[in-house]
Amino acid sequence: MTSFIFAQNTAGIEPTGVQEVDELVANGEYSKAIVQIKGLAKTKDAETAWELGLKADILQRIILDFNRDQTYIKETLVNYYPNLTDKMIADWEKSGKLEMLVIDGEKRYFRNAVWNLFRIDKAAAKVKESIDGPADTKLFDHVNEYFRNNLPANARPDTYSLNPSEIQLSYSLTVKADAVPAGEVIRAWLPYPREDAENYSSINLEKTSQEHFISSPKEQIHSSLYMEKVAVAGEETLFSYEASYKATDYWVLVDKKQILPYNKEGELYKKYTAERLPHIPFSAEMKALAASITKGKVQPYDKALAIWNYIGENIPWTSALEYSTMASISSYCALNGRGDCGMKAMLFITLCRISGIPAKWQSGWYMYDVERNLHDWAEIYFEGIGWIPVDPDFNRRKTGDVSKDQFFFGGRDKYRLVVNEDFGGNFYPAKIYPRSETVDFQRGEVEWKGGNLYFNQWGYSLRQRITPVK
Repeated sequence: MTSFIFAQNTAGIEPTGVQEVDELVANGEYSKAIVQIKGLAKTKDAETAWELGLKADILQRIILDFNRDQTYIKETLVNYYPNLTDKMIADWEKSGKLEMLVIDGEKRYFRNAVWNLFRIDKAAAKVKESIDGPADTKLFDHVNEYFRNNLPANARPDTYSLNPSEIQLSYSLTVKADAVPAGEVIRAWLPYPREDAENYSSINLEKTSQEHFISSPKEQIHSSLYMEKVAVAGEETLFSYEASYKATDYWVLVDKKQILPYNKEGELYKKYTAERLPHIPFSAEMKALAASITKGKVQPYDKALAIWNYIGENIPWTSALEYSTMASISSYCALNGRGDCGMKAMLFITLCRISGIPAKWQSGWYMYDVERNLHDWAEIYFEGIGWIPVDPDFNRRKTGDVSKDQFFFGGRDKYRLVVNEDFGGNFYPAKIYPRSETVDFQRGEVEWKGGNLYFNQWGYSLRQRITPVK
């Protein structure tokens, strides 16, 4: 993989067109740039002011993401390297393994830079293991065991829905006290299970914190419940719901003989094999990577499987920057050779589309007994088969059965909460201010008449109970 150094100009904002402001951004003088951009916005029309507001927000979000100083870095690393030197830190910075930016004249490090270093650098990983012991594998151990015991040993291509269960879901979003002036209306969008998920049925909204709410239409790519509440001085503002639905393990075992040639003139093929900047770029580097991975492969299935295997074997999981601050998610993942679930999904989608395979985004949560978290994956389309789920992050499992090991190339278990069918879409009802998460929608979104409320101003929680149906 190509080494990549995180540079000042990789922030996910387009130039403002004002030389003085763009030079401030390029030089890492973010605080000054924010002031200048906000001042500039006051002189512009509403649409331009909105775009400038987002640029200022992104710079502020980068400052929040890079919240570690040199003292923290040294104090943390010296626990593993008693003879730590400035040169060692400088070498990790230069290689991009220790993510750092110079912001407002000071070296600032990504909040999880140290822990990502241990995930990226094999030598560093061994040092950490010698002190902390082996890495925690309980999540994947749990998944492997579940597949081993609950998926059929002799799975057939017509195996679709397995292990039905009743899902009880509770979701809450809590805005911090006085984040909004008392008496002002807070608007909130909460992620909600998709009615059109292939393995869901009988979705029932049982309880909401607000008497009045709006459910997003089925055709919206982000499934949400919208609520409003008036802020009270000194009190948190709670938005929540409880819902239930039935779900199964959804497993499409593809028979390659059933795959037909693509209808390349069809709207589906054109839409889902198209470049979509900035996060699905058909750059020369991406084209070369796709060609090298799929060399000698002709069948779409074989190409997609090769891309899935490549990501599983070469892209370790690391904690990610906020997506709204990234210039190009898939490019960052490919160039750095690392990424979280969404970065791997975006890279997979990009490489598939370049290879002529329709691919799209899907996301929500995973909700296993041992762990629950935000999660992103993908879907790809085979003519004659349809859409199948593919998870480049969970990737190949270790169950002792070849077909079960490949479950996440065509499978989505019942422990996935499906919320989004694409990325970067509109909300219903429409959001006025720029989103906290410009790509994904899993935590929620909040705003009031004074502007967007970012993640540091509110929290969220998901709880689930999953009961097998006999």
